[in-house]
Amino acid sequence: MSDEIRGSSVLWFRHGLRFHDNPALHAAIQANYNFYPIFIFDGESAGTKVVGPNRMRFLLESLKDLDSQLQIVGQRLFVFKGSPVKIFEWMAKSLNMKTLCFEQDCEPIWAERDNAVKSFCDGAGVKWIEKVSHTLWNPKEVIEANGGVPPLTYQMFLYTVSTIGNPPRPETDVDWSKVKFGKLPEDIPDDILLYPGVPTLEDFNMRAYEGGERMVRWVGGETTAIANLRSRILVEEEAFRCGFYLPNQANPDLVAPPTSQSAALRFGCLSVRRFYWTLHDLFNEIHMGKLPSNQNITGQLIWREYFYTMSVDNAHYGEMARNPICLDIPWMPASNANHSHFLLRWKQGMTGYPFIDAAMRQLLQEGWIHHVARNAVASFLTRGDLWLSWEEGLRHFLEHLLDADWSVCAGNWMWVSSSAFEQLLDCSHCVCPVNYGRRLDPWGVYVKRYVPELSQFPVQFIYEPWKLPLEEQEKYNCVIGRDYPERIVEHKVASQINRKKMEQIRDSLMNGVPHCCPSNTEEVRQFMWLPDNCSDHVCVPT
Repeated sequence: MSDEIRGSSVLWFRHGLRFHDNPALHAAIQANYNFYPIFIFDGESAGTKVVGPNRMRFLLESLKDLDSQLQIVGQRLFVFKGSPVKIFEWMAKSLNMKTLCFEQDCEPIWAERDNAVKSFCDGAGVKWIEKVSHTLWNPKEVIEANGGVPPLTYQMFLYTVSTIGNPPRPETDVDWSKVKFGKLPEDIPDDILLYPGVPTLEDFNMRAYEGGERMVRWVGGETTAIANLRSRILVEEEAFRCGFYLPNQANPDLVAPPTSQSAALRFGCLSVRRFYWTLHDLFNEIHMGKLPSNQNITGQLIWREYFYTMSVDNAHYGEMARNPICLDIPWMPASNANHSHFLLRWKQGMTGYPFIDAAMRQLLQEGWIHHVARNAVASFLTRGDLWLSWEEGLRHFLEHLLDADWSVCAGNWMWVSSSAFEQLLDCSHCVCPVNYGRRLDPWGVYVKRYVPELSQFPVQFIYEPWKLPLEEQEKYNCVIGRDYPERIVEHKVASQINRKKMEQIRDSLMNGVPHCCPSNTEEVRQFMWLPDNCSDHVCVPT
């Protein structure tokens, strides 16, 4: 029987780059059709509208992993470049496409793409099937359960999902022996590009970042994600047996091999439901069913859900001016002479504050930085020191940060900059780029790794190199202002000025704004990953 007579079923990968716990995959292979797994480079999908080489490489490695797994069972991943609607029009005609299956991309930035594809399918008689598996709960159902509006506080979100119930457990794995695979015809239209295999960075005129030595090499793909999950669970198990949660948060180690799964979750190489239930089942096994009364053991996953839900009906969530939940803060305008200078030095890791610069350089070199370092550089860019808009930081992170997605990344930026979470995150407190780094990395190992200019400095001057006498700077082959930059601003002065600005903004704009804010001070501490004693690294201007 020919492919055209039998009919075809297509699985359209966008995020969700995995085969485990993939309900869209199950839907695609249930029908008695030839199966086609595809990915489309349309200039936007999977965050490719603005993307740096680290993010693109992680995506390409994830696609290559899918292709390798498929080749073992007798198929390949078909990677196209072009308009999704045009590609599906061609597949409907040439392959008699009957069903098109895909995972829900709940963020509103994907709505135009998906609505166009759904409209085509409806008109062409193609059944489209959208499955929810990139999130634990369907954000639309959470909003409906909350009376038709998104829960404005994290605690309200927790209550709402508790009324819905536990998230679904992962789907079973696919039995490939029962899947009928199809082949593509050779007559592909000129406006559709089918890559002979998974493309490379060079196919997109991109090269790996060459600005410094890469200390950590993140590898994309489901195979790596599953292996990393096994290692992560061993860390979590030891923590559970010792009686504490979130070991990477409780004792952050900036130079240890990272155990974060955030990039794998962002691209869907790892199922968030598998991660969630693996952790909860492990805790349940160790503590004999006595699960915690809160969501702490998977707290970062729940914050991820919250930000997705907050954004799903807000097309302007990633900006300030038209965003109904965001304060309209008069950040430094682009016309200001300092704007481009400040922004460039922040991006390049040349602010003169070693901890900030180490984090920003790590971002460019590796595509990832620890959550505690993200809070520091975000606070420094916005209300702490430079008074630049969080939108600038969001754009930079979306380009370079492996795990950055539109909803979660924008939510984090609004939170740290006090743009949408200001009420209890007291503006008289801001992260000190000196004391904060010193507390997290007292011996300066992290700074010396990514700011090698200071590698010979005595540890007491690592975070304040400008205090070392000039003759000593020359002795250690790093003169401040020549080999390493002077401070871009003086933190104590800048933070005092910015605190007064924020107080004025709070007093003038809080009334009448449907403002997202923390439910209590403990929530602030947990989100910022602050230890119980945070007085030694949070600066309180006087």
